Amino acid sequence: MDKKTQDIAYFISFCIEQYKNEHAMTGTQAMRCFDEYGVLEYLSMNYETMHTQSRQWILEDLNDFIKSRRKEESGT
Repeated sequence: MDKKTQDIAYFISFCIEQYKNEHAMTGTQAMRCFDEYGVLEYLSMNYETMHTQSRQWILEDLNDFIKSRRKEESGT
Protein backbone atom coordinates (compact mmCIF):
# COMPACT_ATOMS: atom_id res chain seq x y z
CA MET A 1 0.00 0.00 0.00
CA ASP A 2 1.47 3.36 -0.99
CA LYS A 3 1.71 6.28 1.45
CA LYS A 4 -1.28 8.23 0.08
CA THR A 5 -3.55 5.17 0.10
CA GLN A 6 -2.49 4.47 3.66
CA ASP A 7 -3.15 8.10 4.68
CA ILE A 8 -6.64 7.95 3.16
CA ALA A 9 -7.34 4.67 4.97
CA TYR A 10 -6.26 6.20 8.29
CA PHE A 11 -8.40 9.28 7.63
CA ILE A 12 -11.47 7.17 6.82
CA SER A 13 -10.88 5.13 9.97
CA PHE A 14 -10.69 8.36 11.99
CA CYS A 15 -13.95 9.58 10.43
CA ILE A 16 -15.76 6.32 11.19
CA GLU A 17 -14.58 6.44 14.80
CA GLN A 18 -15.58 10.08 15.27
CA TYR A 19 -18.95 9.61 13.59
CA LYS A 20 -19.85 6.54 15.64
CA ASN A 21 -18.92 8.30 18.87
CA GLU A 22 -20.86 11.44 17.92
CA HIS A 23 -24.00 9.41 17.15
CA ALA A 24 -23.63 6.76 19.89
CA MET A 25 -23.37 3.99 17.30
CA THR A 26 -21.36 0.82 17.10
CA GLY A 27 -18.64 0.58 14.48
CA THR A 28 -20.84 -1.80 12.51
CA GLN A 29 -23.75 0.64 12.53
CA ALA A 30 -21.52 3.49 11.38
CA MET A 31 -20.09 1.36 8.57
CA ARG A 32 -23.57 0.36 7.41
CA CYS A 33 -24.57 4.01 7.32
CA PHE A 34 -21.39 4.98 5.43
CA ASP A 35 -21.90 2.12 2.96
CA GLU A 36 -25.57 2.93 2.41
CA TYR A 37 -24.98 6.61 1.63
CA GLY A 38 -21.66 6.40 -0.23
CA VAL A 39 -19.68 8.13 2.51
CA LEU A 40 -16.55 6.02 2.04
CA GLU A 41 -16.27 7.08 -1.60
CA TYR A 42 -17.03 10.70 -0.64
CA LEU A 43 -14.26 10.70 1.97
CA SER A 44 -11.79 9.09 -0.39
CA MET A 45 -12.57 11.49 -3.26
CA ASN A 46 -12.41 14.56 -0.99
CA TYR A 47 -9.48 13.50 1.19
CA GLU A 48 -7.17 16.31 0.08
CA THR A 49 -9.52 19.01 1.37
CA MET A 50 -11.19 17.22 4.22
CA HIS A 51 -8.16 15.88 6.07
CA THR A 52 -7.00 19.45 6.73
CA GLN A 53 -10.24 20.40 8.49
CA SER A 54 -11.19 20.20 12.16
CA ARG A 55 -12.97 17.24 13.67
CA GLN A 56 -16.12 19.32 14.16
CA TRP A 57 -16.10 20.58 10.57
CA ILE A 58 -15.70 17.02 9.27
CA LEU A 59 -18.60 15.76 11.40
CA GLU A 60 -20.85 18.62 10.26
CA ASP A 61 -19.93 17.93 6.65
CA LEU A 62 -20.64 14.22 7.03
CA ASN A 63 -23.98 14.95 8.69
CA ASP A 64 -24.92 17.30 5.84
CA PHE A 65 -23.78 14.80 3.20
CA ILE A 66 -25.78 11.94 4.73
CA LYS A 67 -28.81 14.17 5.21
CA SER A 68 -28.73 15.20 1.55
CA ARG A 69 -28.39 11.56 0.45
CA ARG A 70 -31.38 10.61 2.60
CA LYS A 71 -33.42 13.36 0.96
CA GLU A 72 -32.39 12.18 -2.50
CA GLU A 73 -33.38 8.65 -1.56
CA SER A 74 -36.78 9.72 -0.28
CA GLY A 75 -37.36 11.98 -3.28
CA THR A 76 -37.89 15.17 -1.28
